[in-house]
Amino acid sequence: MTQRSGSADLPLHGGRVPKWLGDRMTKLGAVLCEAIIHHYGRDELLRRLAHPFWFQSFGAVMGMDWHSSGITTSVIGALKRGLNPLSSELGIHVCGGA
Repeated sequence: MTQRSGSADLPLHGGRVPKWLGDRMTKLGAVLCEAIIHHYGRDELLRRLAHPFWFQSFGAVMGMDWHSSGITTSVIGALKRGLNPLSSELGIHVCGGA
């Protein structure tokens, strides 16, 4: 990925992710991560997840797009619920999140 410098305003907000959205994020996140692992490998998935702007964008694609607060917890929690049942197949296990 091309590196650019600059700044972004990611303010804190209150509230929780609705259950219906959390369920959709779990399904979509698992499918997207599964595809990345199958096409590019586990290391590439981890590299992408470690990139802050890619991660923020990934959360928006998964549906967490109305604000920036809690995106790490929400996305990691959704990935944990979606990927851990497939951990032996994919060779990855997710910890953290809510």
